[in-house]
Amino acid sequence: MIRLQTESLDVGGLLNLFCQGRADIGGVVSFTGLARHEDGRVTGLELEAYPGFTETWIADLILRANHRFSLLDTLVIHRTGLIAQGEAIVFVACAARHRRQAFEGADFLMDHLKSQAPFWKKQHGPGGEHWIEPRSIDYQDLDRWKTSPSDATD
Repeated sequence: MIRLQTESLDVGGLLNLFCQGRADIGGVVSFTGLARHEDGRVTGLELEAYPGFTETWIADLILRANHRFSLLDTLVIHRTGLIAQGEAIVFVACAARHRRQAFEGADFLMDHLKSQAPFWKKQHGPGGEHWIEPRSIDYQDLDRWKTSPSDATD
């Protein structure tokens, strides 16, 4: 499941619902990304998405992750709009028969969401506003998923 929303995330509730009544899975891994204050340089983060396009892009990413890591279920909820420091930006959960598949699936999804997903990010702070791009470490994280020439878009 994929959802973009402006409302705050109840990560505990989301995780409970995701796991509820599941006897087919052996492990669930979740990740929650939070808006950092960057030592006072950031008071908020603003995210924009292109409705329809962004969800379609994430759906394709989830299909690739599900196939690659044999995931049994996946949930991605991403905030848009203005997000205050300390608030959740993204919640990802992956369910699999075994823990390693769930860990790798969540890691794969987050590396791609962080550096390739069609979101536009703007930081707000005492010095004003500015658009931000992925850092070089984000691209390095993404590169580790390229295992063959056909994975160039992974």
